[in-house]
Amino acid sequence: MNKQDKKTWVGIPLWIIFGSAVILSLIFIYWTVENINKQKESMSHLFLEKGAALIRSFEAGARTGMMGMMGMMEGGGGGFRLQTLLTETAQQPDIVYLIVTDEFGTILAHNDPAKIGGTHGSSLDLEHLARAGEVESRQVKNPDGADTFEVFRRFSPIQTPHRRQRNMMMSMMGRETPMEPEEQGKTPAQIIFVGLDMGPIDAARREDTQHTVIMAVILLLSGFAAIFSLFLAQAYRSTKTSLTRIKAFSDNLVENMPIGLMAVDSDGTIASFNQTAGAVLQLSADEILGRKAREVLPNHLWRLVDQSEEVKGVIEKELDCPIADGKVIPLDISVSLLEGGDGLFLGHIILFRDMTEVQNLKREIETTQRLASLGRIAAGIAHEIRNPLSSIKGFATYFRERYKDNPEDQKTAQIMVQEVERLNRVIGQLLEFARPVAMKLKPASLKRLIQHSLRMVEGQARENNIKITTNLSPDIKDFPLDQDRINQVLLNLCLNAIEAMEGGGALSVSLSENENPEGLKIVISDTGKGIDKKDLDHIFDPYFTTKQSGTGLGLAIVHQIISSHRGEVKVSSEPDRGTVVTIYLPPMGKIDILSEKANGEGNLAGPENDNKKINDK
Repeated sequence: MNKQDKKTWVGIPLWIIFGSAVILSLIFIYWTVENINKQKESMSHLFLEKGAALIRSFEAGARTGMMGMMGMMEGGGGGFRLQTLLTETAQQPDIVYLIVTDEFGTILAHNDPAKIGGTHGSSLDLEHLARAGEVESRQVKNPDGADTFEVFRRFSPIQTPHRRQRNMMMSMMGRETPMEPEEQGKTPAQIIFVGLDMGPIDAARREDTQHTVIMAVILLLSGFAAIFSLFLAQAYRSTKTSLTRIKAFSDNLVENMPIGLMAVDSDGTIASFNQTAGAVLQLSADEILGRKAREVLPNHLWRLVDQSEEVKGVIEKELDCPIADGKVIPLDISVSLLEGGDGLFLGHIILFRDMTEVQNLKREIETTQRLASLGRIAAGIAHEIRNPLSSIKGFATYFRERYKDNPEDQKTAQIMVQEVERLNRVIGQLLEFARPVAMKLKPASLKRLIQHSLRMVEGQARENNIKITTNLSPDIKDFPLDQDRINQVLLNLCLNAIEAMEGGGALSVSLSENENPEGLKIVISDTGKGIDKKDLDHIFDPYFTTKQSGTGLGLAIVHQIISSHRGEVKVSSEPDRGTVVTIYLPPMGKIDILSEKANGEGNLAGPENDNKKINDK
């Protein structure tokens, strides 16, 4: 978790944040450089246009002056000199110099007369410039001040001068001597240079550049802030969604967990509890939330809370806890302190579980173990008793045949035979109960089995004035069952019902699907004398019976057979109002599993499997 936190910020990987910052920075740097370059280009274009306009203006002035000079020369007036025009023009603001040279770079005119006769533009291709006539420019470095933007092109005050015009031009240039013979016929090529002061423009450009950079930085920071805001918003949204899901999951988990949970804050007030806790303690939210735990919880439970504060740890204990209606339930309780990350005490967490079902299961296991031990003992005793019984029955039969003429002795011998047979039946039932139940599961129709069992007891029911009714669902499909065992169960229950209705009554048998839990349900009810409430908990115990001639093994064997089918038998009864026996058989899938086990192992003896070898022996 700590390593994960170092690699992320507000839930966002650092490489995404770093990459976004780099991309945004590159975009704004490119935008700034492009802006500055455009400013430079605009400035250069402005200087070039300004210089070209000055050149055109100077040429126009020179042309006008020459025309005036020609008129004056014809009328005998004074002349016009180019140097004067150049000097006057160069006095305009932002003009550093104004120079006219020939094609060899010799200065013919200069706003500074002292520099006439010198050279200028030797680093340029002056001959090409003299022929091309296009405006060109360059930036001249000035170590003493601002740079100079120089605009230059061919100087053409006239288009095609005649001889007289050429002489006049030479005169304007200050050349009084006529042209040499080799110069005659040629148009003098001059180049004009205009030097513009870049100082004010450079200052403005620097201000614009500074402003552009500042704006770029502001926009960059704004972009960073916007991106981080989006990241924060997304992180907040993701975190909120995650927290909502976690809260929903934890609330659902806590609310539906099979263990009671209760939170008590530092003031001893109950802050929350789940529905299991309310069901176990038989308390509702209105009765418990916001109230002091000492006032609501049983004293046994609150004492453990006090003990947890003393030991500063977890306390686990099982105790019998009385609840609201006076009922006492066994609880497995765990009490622990609730602390924050900084060790601040926040309250207590109480976890408890109802152990009633667990204790019932423990008792059932103990009962099963006792019955298994009893079965092993019964098997040994039955084996030892049956051999002497065979001898006693043989002698009794012998005496009964021998003393046919003596009714008293014959009656005594007959009683001996009957009692031996009854004792043999009891031993047989005992062996059947003690022996593992070997299940032979095959698909069978429960409807037919019920009808067959009822036909077998139909005659006895008529003799006792008992009416038999059935309600068998036609939609029940075949189930994998042990037909003989289920038939034994049905016969045993029907005979018990008939015996309970000595003065007549009604026997009802129904078969239907069971929705919760899924499976089948067989209900056998009678209108007999019923069973006392104190006897209901013992009717499946071996040798428990209320009949004078009963062995107490019939219902125990029924319970054993249904349990071997992984089913359940429930009995409800009221004295003088009859008894209802309900058999629940598991869904098809569970019985199919049992069938596979039966086919692989040969029996489903349950806990008595360990005794199989002893019983067989």
